[in-house]
Amino acid sequence: CRGFAHARAESWDQAVAAFDAAAREAENARAGADAARLWGQAGNAALADGKAQAATGYFDAALGHGAMSDIAKGEVYLDRARAGVMLGAHPAAREDLDKATMLVPQDPLAWLLSATLARRMNDMPRAATDIARAVALAGDDPSVMLEQGNIAMLAGNEAKARTAWEAVVAQAPQSRAAQSAHAALAQLREATPAVAK
Repeated sequence: CRGFAHARAESWDQAVAAFDAAAREAENARAGADAARLWGQAGNAALADGKAQAATGYFDAALGHGAMSDIAKGEVYLDRARAGVMLGAHPAAREDLDKATMLVPQDPLAWLLSATLARRMNDMPRAATDIARAVALAGDDPSVMLEQGNIAMLAGNEAKARTAWEAVVAQAPQSRAAQSAHAALAQLREATPAVAK
């Protein structure tokens, strides 16, 4: 309870400490499933605090328990992949995302992150395939639409990219995704010569 209270208050250091202590108590009580869940929560609190290396250690501890369901395990692989991306460990993140998409194929975030990582690793066929899966699951999510535009632009489909970015701005104008979409659309306007009247 203390961990969740600290997390709601965004007191991330205190949340990590509370989840860590609770996980150790669960370990001592041989409650493997509870320990795994608590290690995962400690990892997410550390990740929210920008401490990806510490988060990875907690996710490793969570995955060390065999009592986790496939869904729970898939979500931890997804979270560990997020930490890996923050650390620039792209090959390791790729492995974790492959496991996550296999274990939680209905989670659009897994496909979105997989597509984004593929784009960053210049694997455009994989990026296109995975963003299509994300769109099928959550096509109205601003982050999904933003990445759809990013991938379309790199594939040379400017019209599709523009449509996706304009949809982000229209649907969620105050979001961080909209800020990125505005910037991308501005670059397009700068790159397109004005038509003489």
